[in-house]
Amino acid sequence: MKNEIVVKFTIGTEQGINALLFLSSGIAREKFSGKIPDQELEEYISRNFNKDALMIELNSMPNQYLIVYTGDEPAGYARITSKGTRPAFFDKTTLIRIADFGVLAKYEDPLISQLLFEKCLAISTMQQVIWISEYENNPYLPLFESYGFKQNSAIITLPELSLPAVYFIREKI
Repeated sequence: MKNEIVVKFTIGTEQGINALLFLSSGIAREKFSGKIPDQELEEYISRNFNKDALMIELNSMPNQYLIVYTGDEPAGYARITSKGTRPAFFDKTTLIRIADFGVLAKYEDPLISQLLFEKCLAISTMQQVIWISEYENNPYLPLFESYGFKQNSAIITLPELSLPAVYFIREKI
C-alpha cells in the first residue's frame, strides 16, 4: 500500500516544533553539506533552527509553516512569510515570500515537492507578487520555473550563507 501524502499547517505544539527541528536541520545539512564550510553550516543551523528560534517564528503572525507528510512521517516543510526585507521596487504591492522550501532526500519524489509547492501557492493567492530567494544549483529551481516563476536579477539581498543566491518572482496577472 502506498503512503498517503498530506500537507498540513503546523503550529507551536511540541509535535510541530519537533517535526520542524527534525526537518529544518536535516534539510539544511542535505542542502548545504559540501557547499559551505562545516562550521558555517552548523552556525547557520544552530542560529535558525533551534527550539527557541522556531517557536518565535511559529508565533510570528506573518509566518505560515507547512509540513508535508508521507504516511505519518514528516518529509519536508515550507515557510511562507510577509516579514523581512522586501525588494524595494515592490513597495506598493502586496508581497509574500516562500522563504524556506525543502524535502528530505529520503522522500524525494516529484509528487511530494509538487504538492508542498502547490499548497504554498494556494495560500499565497491574495498577494500580487510571490518571491523566492534560493541558492544557485538548488534542485527546486526547475519546479519554481514550471509554475511561472521568473528569475529576477534586480532583487539583491544579503545572502545568509556564503553561496550565490538567485531570486524568482511571480506576479499576479
